[in-house]
Amino acid sequence: MSAMTPGISLRPSGGLRRRHLVNKLAEGIGWGAALLAVGALGVVTVSVAVRAAPALNLDFFTKAPNVTGGPGGGISSAIIGSALIVALATAMALPVGVLIAIYLTEFAPTYIGRTIQLFLDVLNGIPTIVTGIFVYGLLVIGHLQSAYAGAFALAVVMLPLVARAAQEVLLLVPSALREGALALGVSRWRTVLGVILPTTFGGILTGTVLAVARAAGETAPLLFTCSIFNPAVSTDITHALPNIPVLIFTYSEQPDPALHQQAWGAALVLMAFVLIASLGAKALLARSRRNLGR
Repeated sequence: MSAMTPGISLRPSGGLRRRHLVNKLAEGIGWGAALLAVGALGVVTVSVAVRAAPALNLDFFTKAPNVTGGPGGGISSAIIGSALIVALATAMALPVGVLIAIYLTEFAPTYIGRTIQLFLDVLNGIPTIVTGIFVYGLLVIGHLQSAYAGAFALAVVMLPLVARAAQEVLLLVPSALREGALALGVSRWRTVLGVILPTTFGGILTGTVLAVARAAGETAPLLFTCSIFNPAVSTDITHALPNIPVLIFTYSEQPDPALHQQAWGAALVLMAFVLIASLGAKALLARSRRNLGR
């Protein structure tokens, strides 16, 4: 005598069907939001590129700005000045940020570490124009505008980004590496310098590149610290140097259409730098994750 086996249906019904529909709706909304973000970036990039195209030529990258206005001239001095200012800012922010991250992850008591993290988060959220005013009062009033004042302002902007990025990477280091070094009798500071930092070098460099990409496009701090400059090519950091963000702001305020085209061209150069820096940071981050996973 055989028992009757009830039929089992795998088709969704009732609450399961409703959950499937809600899941599909959520996925559709997520895809729509992602496409909207990509579309906005595409519209901005294409718009800037179209407006910048008439100004892009060899002279644009190799000649200094035309002090008399009108067509001709380029942004070579602004490119050199921006490179110097950002390099100085990186030289200021990178060692301090890494040292802060090492202290937070390796030496700081819990309550002190949380307090410093809170301060870093607050500093990261402060509007950059406030940073510019602060540095203006600290280094510019009573003195002249200078490249090192602008670099210091950008370093303040970069510092919390570098510190937090380095801290997150240091926290990914397996505790077995620390314990192994300490078990061999290596001091704490030698463990940090010889074991932990080489392991996390790629991740720290990634955070630094992202911080550089953000600082390179900041205009407000440079308006207060490095905006009154000679447009000629110069490397004297004790005086204000031409830089791309201020150049874009200045040219966009002029009535000359040729200067408007150069402003769009400078904006495209800045966007290209941010894109290249972001791609480089992604590559370094992937390499760092592979190294940490071995």
